[in-house]
Amino acid sequence: MDELIKNVVNDTIKWRRDLHQIPEVGQELPKTSEYVCSQLDSMGIEYSKNVGLASAIVATLEGTKSGGGKTIALRADMDGLPIAEETNLPFASKNGAMHACGHDAHTAILLGTIKVLNQMKDQFSGKVKFLFQPAEEISAGAQPMIEAGCLEGVDAIIGLHVGNISNSGAAGTAIFSKGSMMACLDRWTLKVNGVGAHGAYPHESHDTIVMAGHIISAIQEIISRELNPVDPGVITIGIVKGGSAYNIIPGSVYMEGTARAVKQNTREYISERLGSVAKNIANAFRGDVEYEYIFGAPPLVNDEEFTEKVMESAMKAIGEDNVVLMESPVMGGEDFAYYLEKVPGTFIFLSNPLPIDGVCYPHHNSKFAIDEQYFDRAIAIFVQSAIDFLNN
Repeated sequence: MDELIKNVVNDTIKWRRDLHQIPEVGQELPKTSEYVCSQLDSMGIEYSKNVGLASAIVATLEGTKSGGGKTIALRADMDGLPIAEETNLPFASKNGAMHACGHDAHTAILLGTIKVLNQMKDQFSGKVKFLFQPAEEISAGAQPMIEAGCLEGVDAIIGLHVGNISNSGAAGTAIFSKGSMMACLDRWTLKVNGVGAHGAYPHESHDTIVMAGHIISAIQEIISRELNPVDPGVITIGIVKGGSAYNIIPGSVYMEGTARAVKQNTREYISERLGSVAKNIANAFRGDVEYEYIFGAPPLVNDEEFTEKVMESAMKAIGEDNVVLMESPVMGGEDFAYYLEKVPGTFIFLSNPLPIDGVCYPHHNSKFAIDEQYFDRAIAIFVQSAIDFLNN
């Protein structure tokens, strides 16, 4: 296995760099999908296109070893972000979008895994499904694929994310969690309505700017004063729009943001209290609110028993020193959580940040970059885990 992985690393890096130059955003990824299909064709791998979404692909590989009939799924997300790249790497994107979250690497790593497993078919029984998923960044890719049957017959699933999401391990470390790992991925909108007036006559208004200011401060108290301090939650306001001139009190102010929690009951509590607090404050100032809470991907919770098995496989593949348990959940979200609601599975972080100008920039930054030298470890974990699961 080690030699096969070593031989596929250069291919994996090339695939990643090719994909990095053609990032596409959202559900429609025609160039990315075409590229993946061309590589699958060259390997002689069976696959289905249009699995729930036009750009979604499910490839299948069956072992030839006698015995067992289990199926494991391995997933890679493929979409980029609407960010103009500023890394100055020789293969940087120039189309105004960017793989600023490492999905190009996820796709290339899964292709590398397929190439290795295709040469090891006689060493496992059962079946491996490879899910190439669009629209993770907008939490709109996993559900359509599930509804289209991508998990039919699947007994377990593994996903992996590269970069520097967690600070629990050094570079090259595979980071696991037995249980809650990531937060929900929710969005909310709030329109504060009042009465507009001349800025010199505030008594004739029901001032929505003042209402919005009080609401902005008060909803943070939900997190700091109403949640148990050891139960993490986040409310972030990303958009505030109101007013058209310096001397006009506007009749409405619009706000939009995200909420995060790692427990479902905390998530539901935040959703109710956010609207309630905003409404009561607006009412106190003779206004009202229009509030909508949009539930996105749920909290990502790994199956403890399955995670322990994958950790054992990972230790065999890359060494015990390179496998760690994360210290606490992170507040980022992942629509891989939808798969975990359906079948046992686990999500893995691979720490491989690459400095640009001496700084390791975070995900979703125009200078985000990853270190390709650790791709072999990701492939090794996928391959070893799949074989161990199918043969035991």
